[in-house]
Amino acid sequence: MGFTKSTQAAAARAATIAPPDTGKLIALLDDGSAVVRRHAAQALASHPQAAPLLLVRVHTETDHSARGAMLNSLARIGGEDAVAGLARCLHSEEPALRNGAIEALKTLPEEVPGIIAPLLADADADVRIFAVNILESLRHPLVEDWLLDVVESDAHVNVCAAAVDLLCEIGTARAAPALQRLKARFSDEPYIHFAASFALKRLAGS
Repeated sequence: MGFTKSTQAAAARAATIAPPDTGKLIALLDDGSAVVRRHAAQALASHPQAAPLLLVRVHTETDHSARGAMLNSLARIGGEDAVAGLARCLHSEEPALRNGAIEALKTLPEEVPGIIAPLLADADADVRIFAVNILESLRHPLVEDWLLDVVESDAHVNVCAAAVDLLCEIGTARAAPALQRLKARFSDEPYIHFAASFALKRLAGS
């Protein structure tokens, strides 16, 4: 019962933030209650000027729901700075933060294309894989071109495998030559051979 009462009290305290004031909301991000921090983060979605601070706080927030609210607010705020900051989260050592940032970026199809090329050229192969994962939900005419660039030039087998898996879903017949070359380039990698062959069969039948 004590936990329930404290949670209810925190929620009631958070509900008193009306009308929202940017400074007060930012101060509440330091509140001892995760419920209050979550409510404050949600309210900050209407305060674009709070984006730089939210981008800092997502790296230190320990509560999953509060951090999720921060990421959601950043996605709602959008803009070049928010998108770039979310992209930097892909380098985090914490899987939950990386995954949350990926999901947030997937909701910004009009703004994410500007960071895709740098992400696909990142020195970290994991970041390049994350970029391919973002492309999965990105409605953009260049998605296939980006994937073909990966298939043609990326030296990491796992990055290429991620690109092939997505090409199998959204690719067109023009991907066939690149897939054939990929099979030759990674001729000693069984999964690449299997995935590329499967994609080629699907594309031939589409």
